[in-house]
Amino acid sequence: MKIGDRVRVKTSLVIYHHPQHRNEPFDLQNHEGDVVDLASTYNWKGEEVAISANFPIVVQFPEISKRFKAHVKEDELEVI
Repeated sequence: MKIGDRVRVKTSLVIYHHPQHRNEPFDLQNHEGDVVDLASTYNWKGEEVAISANFPIVVQFPEISKRFKAHVKEDELEVI
């Protein structure tokens, strides 16, 4: 998986920071978004690092909000 890939959440993924449903459970399953960052790949200097982030993939969901992003694991996504 790389930056720019279009992805879909394939498993049940409950979040609590949805802009319209703040502090309420919201399931992201079947929502589509774009991979915008890989948290475990590079540091701020651009050097490759080995960070063991629990949720290393940052996905932006423009259908929910232009600024809404979520950190997810690779096994929760499928490339479309």
